[in-house]
Amino acid sequence: MVLKEEGRIKFTSSKIDDLMFRTTFNPKSKKGDVIVNVSIVDSKDFNDVLSFFKMAVMGGLSLSPYLKIIHEGDSIEGLVVGKGKVGFATVCSITIDGVLLKAGIQVNPKFGGLVQVKKGTPIRFTDVLTYESTTIDPLEVLMSQAITSVTDVMRTGSGKLLANLREVPMVARDDTERILSDLVDSGFSGIMEVGEPNTSILDMPVERDHFGVVVIGGTNQMAIVQEQCIPIKINAMSTLVNFEKMRRIEELV
Repeated sequence: MVLKEEGRIKFTSSKIDDLMFRTTFNPKSKKGDVIVNVSIVDSKDFNDVLSFFKMAVMGGLSLSPYLKIIHEGDSIEGLVVGKGKVGFATVCSITIDGVLLKAGIQVNPKFGGLVQVKKGTPIRFTDVLTYESTTIDPLEVLMSQAITSVTDVMRTGSGKLLANLREVPMVARDDTERILSDLVDSGFSGIMEVGEPNTSILDMPVERDHFGVVVIGGTNQMAIVQEQCIPIKINAMSTLVNFEKMRRIEELV
């Protein structure tokens, strides 16, 4: 899928800017709109998919335990769930960038990629795609290559999972850490690593006078489903959803 705007190719970075600006989620009140990824599966696979999603949440491999079920015939942002299908709206990691932006912190999402994990410890990015170089979400592209091993990370602590990197001005470090703490308190569990100023993070350099923040990709639970050979269609960074309309996965399984 190639995004176009007024006859021009619209790169993923432009879509991110739009979604970040429209994000209104307040982690303290747990109210406002969050960015979501939408995935579609066959209705017959509903229970299995939900179980895998829960496993990802319990294993700390999901950004948030909250999701919204989209039933057959319902639509979200023009995407209609067809006959015999069911959809899941799950929180996208770019929501974190939107929350930081609304707090006055100029955050710069750089790329999505695969992170190698050994015995539960993130080691390095092995494959990356910048948001400015593609018209499709990088994590969606990497998933399509079937090179993830999120299930292995969940079961053995070693493998490759999806994550993304953003850069933040070092003068905003204290405010960033405070907001990330608020997000964790509100249920977000995907903060993988916060780097030091002017220091590489997971083998990736950062801009001068900035530090990096690596966040688990919101599509890791979809990757687990794909690794189980269950057909799943992904629409990453699809739209925004009112957080109060989402439910914890424990309420659904």
